[in-house]
Amino acid sequence: MKIAIVTDSTSYLPQEIVDKYNNITVVPIEVVFDNKTYREDIDITTSEFYELLQNSPELPSTAQPSIGEMMKLYDNLAKEGYDTVISIHLASTISGFVNNLKTAAKTIEDIDVAVYDSWITVRLMGYMVQEAARMAQDNKTKQQIIDRLDILRNSMGESFVVNDLKNLVKGGRLSNTSAVIGTMLNIKPLLEFDDKSHKIVAYDKVRSLKKAKLKAEEKLQRAIQKSKEPLRLLVIDADDRRSGDEWAEQLQVEYPDLTIDRSYFGPVIGAHLGKDALAIAWMRDFDKS
Repeated sequence: MKIAIVTDSTSYLPQEIVDKYNNITVVPIEVVFDNKTYREDIDITTSEFYELLQNSPELPSTAQPSIGEMMKLYDNLAKEGYDTVISIHLASTISGFVNNLKTAAKTIEDIDVAVYDSWITVRLMGYMVQEAARMAQDNKTKQQIIDRLDILRNSMGESFVVNDLKNLVKGGRLSNTSAVIGTMLNIKPLLEFDDKSHKIVAYDKVRSLKKAKLKAEEKLQRAIQKSKEPLRLLVIDADDRRSGDEWAEQLQVEYPDLTIDRSYFGPVIGAHLGKDALAIAWMRDFDKS
């Protein structure tokens, strides 16, 4: 069995990970500014995106890859000798892409395609892709890889602190939209992917970034206490590297035994969260258990 791993660009995988595993294909998602389309990390860098975001009078939108493009990709992988694809993509609750792909994949005959809903996006999804690629390289079966992905997916947690909810609300990606009132009161909303619905919801509101970070850390502490396995921690920023680095350094002092990685919100996710968003996220540490 030869297994290929496919994902989309919102996994924000470091290039060294893609280079390490020769079985990963990353499909770019597009972001649209003033009717001009950019492929994430190909036609526009993250820094260029946030500069445009600050200067553009219009809010950006995003566009999922075409199903035809995905079918062609799977066909090419079959021609390269792969008999199986595990295609891992951003949550179905924030994009229709994964469900459209599941429907289309049923028509493919030359290669076995398993479309996997990560229930998340950003580097947490990238962790799943990384682990799936490692297991495929180690000749694990499709079912073994999917079972492992289920374990990782069920161990996830996150807390997002955003400055402006308008694009999330406009795009219909924030479930409890009453939380937008907080922006008028200078309140910092904390967001998460709800454990049951897997939709983005506001779970708390505070009046300063400092308090928001403390609330996020309280949620992390509860997750650490509850988990029977070591967790891997991720600090993510939207064009605010300094704040992200400072938070990561602080958390590393508080949790010296945890692996703490840094990542970023690229153009597609930044289009919804806006500039200067911060987040901490966690998952079972796949390198330790």
